[in-house]
Amino acid sequence: MSQQASAAIRSAAQELPVAFAAIEAAAERIAGRVARTPLIASSSLAALTGQPVHLKLETRQPVGAFKLRGAMNALLALDETARRRGLVTASTGNHGRAVAYAAREAGVPAVVCMSALVPANKVEAVRALGAEVRIVGRSQDDAQAEVERLVRERGLTALPPFDHPDVIAGQGTIGLELVADLPDLATVLVPLSGGGLAAGIALAVKTLRPNVRLIGVSMEKGAAMAAALKAGRPVEVVEEETLADSLGGGIGLANRYSFPLCRALLDEVVLVGEDEIAAGIRHAATAEGETVEGAGAVGIAALRAGKVHPEGPAALILSGGNIDPALHSRLVNGASA
Repeated sequence: MSQQASAAIRSAAQELPVAFAAIEAAAERIAGRVARTPLIASSSLAALTGQPVHLKLETRQPVGAFKLRGAMNALLALDETARRRGLVTASTGNHGRAVAYAAREAGVPAVVCMSALVPANKVEAVRALGAEVRIVGRSQDDAQAEVERLVRERGLTALPPFDHPDVIAGQGTIGLELVADLPDLATVLVPLSGGGLAAGIALAVKTLRPNVRLIGVSMEKGAAMAAALKAGRPVEVVEEETLADSLGGGIGLANRYSFPLCRALLDEVVLVGEDEIAAGIRHAATAEGETVEGAGAVGIAALRAGKVHPEGPAALILSGGNIDPALHSRLVNGASA
């Protein structure tokens, strides 16, 4: 573990913008409303790395991705007045689906703003859950601008996709489950986008097991958090089309929660290319029997490409499985990225 991460853990209550206690509270709040997903051993990746490798199947959530944890926790933490006003969010697909699902369960309206880069299957999945969908521009920033307009003009309650303490705490419940199910955990590979997932898992795992190595994995094309961490501050990036579409979008120049947590707690960031992501999707299907979208396959991609060498038992977060079936079929059958 880096000296910076060690120091942050020692003084977490004073320095970090989200407390470990918030993750424990989230676990109680969402129990029975989201799936406690399985952690399965991968014999193929263990043979490749020479270390035990386990896959955390967030693909088994009711909405097909981890995002339900944060969305459900954040919604349940709202007071009744905020809920009745209705929810609005920006999304690259999976968070919008999670908000739509949680809103339907709570009986409140929801609006989901997405850019034209979001795959059609993810857009339709949000509509199928009863949310109002708005397609705005070609970036997450464009979608976020529409969220801010709707908050001003219609009084809706914003539920951000990652930079929100209750969202981060909800995602952090994955870390509690990892430590409970794999006590000798040594390395975690987590998809890295806006940082809500990585921040939550890192806070939970490093609080309970400070020596565990936390590695964020993103795509080479438009990785906003990776660019921000390199620069030492949130920066703007050009959003590009990628197989890891769920990892696209900026982190917000005024980021208050996920960036400082990722900066303090992640030990390393690794980037993978499009062909490596395609190989990860293919491996998940053929060797593991799992349908995984590009964002969920980046950990597998990093191991297969030799960009991460685990020391001791490793866990990979398969963050989502909401991939267009036709695209999945082409990639599994050997098409290039």
